[in-house]
Amino acid sequence: MNDFARTTDTPAFDSAAIARGARRKRTTAIAGIATALVVAGAGTALAVGNVGSSSHTSKPTASAAASAADSTTFLVRTSDGTIARETLAGAPSTRARVGLVHFGLTPKFTRVKKADCPQPEDAVISLSPHAPTVLNAGDTVLVTTCYR
Repeated sequence: MNDFARTTDTPAFDSAAIARGARRKRTTAIAGIATALVVAGAGTALAVGNVGSSSHTSKPTASAAASAADSTTFLVRTSDGTIARETLAGAPSTRARVGLVHFGLTPKFTRVKKADCPQPEDAVISLSPHAPTVLNAGDTVLVTTCYR
């Protein structure tokens, strides 16, 4: 019996290949979840577009100036010097808080009664300061929400 057991080859396991496969699957899953969040709108903070250059001037670009009429858009200078733009029109106050805190801004909330308050209630109707003012980390933003 021992002669038979010693004639078979021991199986070889390539642990590095197994680890690479698991790592690849995990990376694919994370990318899929992030994409789903962005598509669903919950990951807006992940998908903030850059509208400025990496220069350290505080002048907004032409596309940023075009959004100046929207009182629910803010521009913020990121840690790498670019200017990020995010619109919070109609977003609930919890999402607005997350978006502002993500950039290191301090939100202060006020509520106003409004008959034509968009769904959901507690939706953002204005920001102060808003675009074209460029904010920096640590600045305070007054967020006005509405209710019926």
